[in-house]
Amino acid sequence: MQDELEARAAEDMVASLVRRFSAHQATVGIIGLGYVGLPLACTFARTGFTVLGFDIDPGKVQQLNAGQSYIRHIDGANIFAALRTGRFAATTDFARLDEVDVIILCVPTPLTRYREPDLSFVKGTADSIAPHLKPGHLVVLESTTYPGTTRDVLKPILERSGLRSGRDFFLAYSPEREDPGNRHFSTAAIPKVVGAEGPQALQLACALYDEVVARTVPASSLEAAEAVKLTENIFRSVNIALVNELKVVFEAMGIDVWEVIEAAKTKPFGYMPFYPGPGLGGHCIPIDPFYLTWKAREYDLVTRFIELAGEINTAMPYRVVDRTIQALNERRRLAPNGASVLVVGIAYKKNIDDTRESPAFKIMELLEKRGARVSFYDPIVQQIPPTREHAEFAGRRSVQFAHDVIAAFDAAIICTDHDAVNYGQLVAWSHLVIDTRNACGHRSIIDEHVVKA
Repeated sequence: MQDELEARAAEDMVASLVRRFSAHQATVGIIGLGYVGLPLACTFARTGFTVLGFDIDPGKVQQLNAGQSYIRHIDGANIFAALRTGRFAATTDFARLDEVDVIILCVPTPLTRYREPDLSFVKGTADSIAPHLKPGHLVVLESTTYPGTTRDVLKPILERSGLRSGRDFFLAYSPEREDPGNRHFSTAAIPKVVGAEGPQALQLACALYDEVVARTVPASSLEAAEAVKLTENIFRSVNIALVNELKVVFEAMGIDVWEVIEAAKTKPFGYMPFYPGPGLGGHCIPIDPFYLTWKAREYDLVTRFIELAGEINTAMPYRVVDRTIQALNERRRLAPNGASVLVVGIAYKKNIDDTRESPAFKIMELLEKRGARVSFYDPIVQQIPPTREHAEFAGRRSVQFAHDVIAAFDAAIICTDHDAVNYGQLVAWSHLVIDTRNACGHRSIIDEHVVKA
């Protein structure tokens, strides 16, 4: 009898919440207002939901409540518009979780120094949620992680509240698919994969995201949804490693890998272009594959293919530095010790200000260890923010893009091919340019002192 009453109560909660989702009357709480959480908050608010954003950084909260964006590719006008409607506010007060119907976690999932998953942000956030969890809450994890995290890590912490998943609250996982700076695919335009613990939680999660994204794609379980995100990023990691290796092989043969890729991608089937570079950056591709390799050990499995790709990509900054040293010696008769080198672009990808895991930092570190004097120029990132791996660079500022400044360096390394850089002037003003992105080639800039790497 008790089980029947509990089941009926759960059905009533689900039906009520589905109706509120459909009418856009629910309040959505989003924890973590960074590169994933902030665009998601704007999307929900723009669709008509009331959104309460949570972040532990008071500075970010203050900026958002003033209608300002601290992320370059997210227009502050969208935040200001949401504020004016009264449907968006940011806070550091987790007690206000009592006000929301949905709790979405968009917190970092980095690696430890030993390349093992660091779930401290997920666990810490769950600890903050548990005292404020209430019957009827839908909790969704969006952070990228290994299969089993939502069920085995997040759920037990939440259930310390005395409430039970599937009976009192509902638990789901939906991997984020943000591509910062990509104007063709906004949050709302990207299909959303959803996995959940039980059919009622899946119904709720799909009903929620159905209101704000182009399409929801239900997965059979939490673990399947978690595996989707890893698969997407491992696919990219492996293919980037492949073209990085091809670059090395073709270079030895006197063949330009960029020309090969451009010709190969004219095939309308059976081929997808990937491009080499100075190494991997961002919060996804350099990190996510290692979540699966770590989890695979629990099953006595070795992910050799994935780990080999990681080794190849991790080695690319070393290769860039070796090529730079070789070019300095051959073209300028200079040793790295005492040479002055300018790194052009420190964001991890073009046209954004995100420096997370940027290979530029590793290149700078390696050059300085060899005695070079290293500066950087980035038209978008004016100052290096604090980072986990390269705290020593925090606070360094970009040099000015001027003839006398650029000409004072012995070499310039193009690490990030921002469109805002005038590459014609860069080449004209520089003694030596190491181009890791084919930025010059794409612009038909041909000069004897441009070296591809």
